[in-house]
Amino acid sequence: MRILFIGGTGTISTAISRLLIREGHELYLINRGTRKLFNDKDCHYLTADINDTSKVKELLGDMKFDAVADFIAFTPDQVERDYKLFAGRTDQYIFISSASAYQKPLSHYVVNEGTPLANPYWEYSRNKIACEEYLMKQYRETGYPVTIVRPSHTYCERSIPLGVHGNNGSWQVAKRILEGKKVIIHGDGTSLWTMTHSSDFARGFIGLMGNIHALGEAVQITSDETLTWNQIYQSIASALGRELMASYVSSEFLAASSSYDFTGSLIGDKANSVVFDNSKLKRLVPGFTATVRFDQGIRQTIEHVLAHKELQTEDPEFDLWCDRVIEASEKAAEEAKK
Repeated sequence: MRILFIGGTGTISTAISRLLIREGHELYLINRGTRKLFNDKDCHYLTADINDTSKVKELLGDMKFDAVADFIAFTPDQVERDYKLFAGRTDQYIFISSASAYQKPLSHYVVNEGTPLANPYWEYSRNKIACEEYLMKQYRETGYPVTIVRPSHTYCERSIPLGVHGNNGSWQVAKRILEGKKVIIHGDGTSLWTMTHSSDFARGFIGLMGNIHALGEAVQITSDETLTWNQIYQSIASALGRELMASYVSSEFLAASSSYDFTGSLIGDKANSVVFDNSKLKRLVPGFTATVRFDQGIRQTIEHVLAHKELQTEDPEFDLWCDRVIEASEKAAEEAKK
């Protein structure tokens, strides 16, 4: 297949790009060229800002594609831009939405594609919903060949997936574990969550590409493994070779006590117990199953992060904030005993 990715070098898209290259597909990547992960012989780089539509049209010429996927579209104006660029130029347009778009609070913890979309807590999710609505309108009214994909918490070798971290990523939390410091876990750590390795996601995603049964459909791609946040953090600590020192703080307190967007990322997403029903994906992609268990995948991730200093971005501001929150929480507990 001839495939075009807008982006193509992120957490999700890198694994998909690697697999497509390995399978011998003709892959084109439109991005600014700041991360060049693949050799020119393996894929075709089209260096441009996707918002510079005149430049993009010039680079594309008269090319047509079996599939176009946008990994960096977050707002309705961006998918409208894509529609104007690729209508009539592709047999399938794939939009990467988000499982965070599902209703919060959930009416039922088992989530499938029929679960309503509504998230009053997170603008990111509301924008994804608006993108989906625009694209499905184009599908119904013009036949635009849309497939919507909803990932949940997908991770790769470059970053440790967590519930609570600062603006510089997750390394500071790993550093706290390595130093024997307490780390914050939202709630009591017993809510249910799903972590999906990017290599598993890639196989499900490629199974939808060029799949006529996926047109006009929304499909979630996640692992079937369900974990508590306690199990997630314990697996991370074990992979780091340290004892987990947990400090449990309510999501509402975390949202109220910081400038970090924990209202969206926790109350609007990770603090909710979620179990994904992937029956639809397995019907569309027969034989698909996620094979990377979290305790195994996170060991690979941590080994990679520990071996690459450039992935160890410190966040002293977040570190100090953690100390303050933990101290305040412990002090409040002591005061309550009096």
